[in-house]
Amino acid sequence: MPGFDPSTLRYDANGLIPCIAQEAATGEVLMMAWMSAEAVARTLETGRVTYWSRSRAAFWVKGESSGHVQELVELRVDCDRDCLLALVRQTGPACHTNRRSCFYTAVRDGQEVELMSPE
Repeated sequence: MPGFDPSTLRYDANGLIPCIAQEAATGEVLMMAWMSAEAVARTLETGRVTYWSRSRAAFWVKGESSGHVQELVELRVDCDRDCLLALVRQTGPACHTNRRSCFYTAVRDGQEVELMSPE
């Protein structure tokens, strides 16, 4: 069986693919960010989840500056090969707002409800 090749994934016009980060132990959805083929390769090589920062136009190793590291447990590819799921062990908050998850706002009865406060 041949090895995995990140170039076989389906990237958008900017060469990026969405990656959802999920806590491996609990199933909690933590965040979504973008990866390039090189970011996928670096993630698999190092075991540290590496994204592509569109705003900085640079690689972003999660936790490199904050200490809120994502250690890769398993990388999964969806059926269309155009989205990734990273099962991770998250140290500290995943969100840049210092919350455990980026998905901390619910829409309930037409209103936005904040589900968690910063840590």
